[in-house]
Amino acid sequence: MRLISNTRFLAIYSCVLTIVFVCTVYFGLARGVFASSRVSAAEQKAGQRADFDQITVHRINIVEPDGTPRLIIADKAEYPGSFYHAKEFARPDRRDSAGMLFINDEGSENGGLLIGGYKDKDGSLHSFGHLSFDEYEQDQTLSLDTYQEGEQRASSYQINDNNVTLMTPEVYSKYQQAMAMPDGPEKQRTLADLKAKYPIKLHPRASIERDPDKSADLRLRDPEGRTRILLRVAADGTPTMQFLDASGAVAHQWPDGFAGLKK
Repeated sequence: MRLISNTRFLAIYSCVLTIVFVCTVYFGLARGVFASSRVSAAEQKAGQRADFDQITVHRINIVEPDGTPRLIIADKAEYPGSFYHAKEFARPDRRDSAGMLFINDEGSENGGLLIGGYKDKDGSLHSFGHLSFDEYEQDQTLSLDTYQEGEQRASSYQINDNNVTLMTPEVYSKYQQAMAMPDGPEKQRTLADLKAKYPIKLHPRASIERDPDKSADLRLRDPEGRTRILLRVAADGTPTMQFLDASGAVAHQWPDGFAGLKK
């Protein structure tokens, strides 16, 4: 008690405490211990990153910061429908394959990848793949395709032109309704009216093909999609070349007098 009440001891004790306090505050500020808990957007994103050796999912939706979908990867059961301005619309015809769907800046479909294959109960082999890139709200202008149906196999690389009609949900719905009508004159008239009002025909312009008959072709077409130049190597290795007019008739060919070349 005598030591604690000593004036000199109290002065030294107070000095030591002050030094400890100052050092604590200094080093705390230097290391950011007393900094606000608020972190930057970059630090927040860094904290959300994770590394995986494997991840098993049925569908992955890749979106922009505002939620706009840009890329979807999915299995067959979860493969998406069509997208138009960030809204998804049902496409029952797409339930037979897995793959990816490409989506543009506005959330509308812009191409995709479809893959599939199986062996049926009779032992026949089936396989297919399709990679395409679309014009703005229209059909594919570039595609890569392959398929196998038993002994039949074919592959192609194709460049296309579109008409000016944009494939909006309204246009697509009208065509779907017309196609669902019973076959007959009324259906044909409805389709003719739609094609006149909303021309959406795809015009092939150029293609490289491996055909089911084991031939290899290079086809160049006019704006209406009609083959005008055809280069072909048959399954037996025979090379041929044809120039065709607008009606499909052969105007010139090499070698002269060659018969049996398809148009």
